Amino acid sequence: MHSSATVLAVVPARAGSKGIPGKNLRTVGGRSLVRRAVESARLAASIDAVVVTTDGDAIADEARASGADVVRRPADLAGDQASSESALLHVLDEREAAGTAPPEVLVFLQATSPFIDPDDLDAAIARVRDGHADVVFAATPSHAFLWRVASDGSASDGAAVAVNHDAATRPRRQDRAAEYRETGAFYVMRTDGFRQHRHRFHGRIELRVVDPAGAIDIDDESDLSQAEALAAAQAEELTAAQAEALATNLDPTPTRAAPALNGAP
Repeated sequence: MHSSATVLAVVPARAGSKGIPGKNLRTVGGRSLVRRAVESARLAASIDAVVVTTDGDAIADEARASGADVVRRPADLAGDQASSESALLHVLDEREAAGTAPPEVLVFLQATSPFIDPDDLDAAIARVRDGHADVVFAATPSHAFLWRVASDGSASDGAAVAVNHDAATRPRRQDRAAEYRETGAFYVMRTDGFRQHRHRFHGRIELRVVDPAGAIDIDDESDLSQAEALAAAQAEELTAAQAEALATNLDPTPTRAAPALNGAP
């Protein structure tokens, strides 16, 4: 990994989690969620550096052991109401304050998506880097008929309302154009556009369609069980070449480690 990253991957991983306590350090297939995200980024050929932003000591230790740099996140950016964008902007600010040139491309990875394919990251980065898109995010096809429950205080309050279809028409799956569900696994964006808009979606937005089988986002224990079952069914393990690549490129010296401003567990 280079000290001046043209493509920088950032993994936000705060210590607090209400749904699953200590979620980011829970394991799938014998590897923590933080480690899995870091290693996916490090195995992508296009990514020059990986940073984990966290308020937790144990997460920081796991991130460094996985080969990532660490930026310590202040308390006001680590609460339930803090946005992911604020954490990303803080990382960019901290690195630039330390004299590191801003990256051309920013890759936002979520540790709660345990099956991020490095090839998908490389493909998405290429679209942004080559100027075809300003943002590319992971999505999976969906042909679901969606409904919502009306809550407008009218006579229809509580009634089911069709959202993405005409309830009186039931076309076959093959006759419906696919819609796409945002998986949350990764967002690749031009850094200057993100800086300008302060939001992950700006300019021309494209999809990177990923394998639906691995499009799991860990929110509760049932999601974790599903991910563990999938990893076991796949007999998942790093290939010898991947393990060698990770070991060869391991850099234990963090680029930036600002002091924690809140008590980390």
